[in-house]
Amino acid sequence: MLFGHGDDFYNSQSEIKINFSSNVWHGANLDKLKVNLIEQFDKLTRYPEPDAAQLKRLLARRYEIKENNLVVTNGSITAFYLLAQAWKGAKSMIAVPSFAEYEDACRLHGHEVSFFSTSDDLAELSLEGQDFCWICNPNNPDGRLIHRTELLSLIAANRQTKFIVDQAYVAFTTEDMLKPTDIYNHENLIIVQSISKAYNIPGLRIGYLIASPAIIEEVNKYIIPWSVNAVAIEASKYILIHPAQFTLPIRKWQRETAEFIYQLSKLDGLEVIPTATTFFLVRLKKGTAADLKQYLLSKYGILIRDASNFRGLDETYIRLSTQKSDENQELVNAMKEWLEQQ
Repeated sequence: MLFGHGDDFYNSQSEIKINFSSNVWHGANLDKLKVNLIEQFDKLTRYPEPDAAQLKRLLARRYEIKENNLVVTNGSITAFYLLAQAWKGAKSMIAVPSFAEYEDACRLHGHEVSFFSTSDDLAELSLEGQDFCWICNPNNPDGRLIHRTELLSLIAANRQTKFIVDQAYVAFTTEDMLKPTDIYNHENLIIVQSISKAYNIPGLRIGYLIASPAIIEEVNKYIIPWSVNAVAIEASKYILIHPAQFTLPIRKWQRETAEFIYQLSKLDGLEVIPTATTFFLVRLKKGTAADLKQYLLSKYGILIRDASNFRGLDETYIRLSTQKSDENQELVNAMKEWLEQQ
């Protein structure tokens, strides 16, 4: 889905003043990171390590795992395509609605694809004959969350199936999530995470997958040398070495999200879907997501995510990521105005 994602900032013909469409932490202070990258500029005159070894070492130390449990990738999305490629023709079951690239990666590499709903009772889920189960947790686009104990029980009960758990939004909740060390008790678990979401650097494209050495060895057969560039490596190293500079105030952001949802819920003509994160779905009871998106963009310079292209959703769904309080209120006012015109 090359052009089917949320943040189509690059494609807008109008000035975008507020961006609700991208699920990243908007308040990250990148000043010191910027200075560091300028100081590291000369590294662009040399090839980076073929496998981002220094960054891998830092990640292993942070998560108390071994380096042979890690693959650093050009964004977490690359990890999905590598996994699908390494097991061409496998049988994959995907939770929906969710990130479209799981399905796209699987179909590109000849997987037999089936689906289950994120609202299904996991205890009743049948994975017989399935090679892979793909789960986004917390889930994009609805912010639904499977608690760690429930997810580990599912993984333990289906050892014949490899579970690819996308934790790109692990920093966007205070709930108990899978830990990298969980792979030692569950060899069929693959955790994929992103460095960019919590630090507002999605343009750098940096992510990683964590799994057993056997799985890592298979994935490494398909890694392209130098697939992670020097700027992304240096930025990620700086963030890992200076974590205090990049603390995401998740509880404050959650309070702002709760207030945002409360204000939206007072509007006639829409339904806010409950979430465990700082982003959420809204179902329009009148009008379409495409029309609302165009209205907000052309009149107010506000960009939202038309969520109609998520499998399982339709043209009435939008996704919003909480911004600053005054910006949230500006969107509430603009949506109220639009709804009154429908």
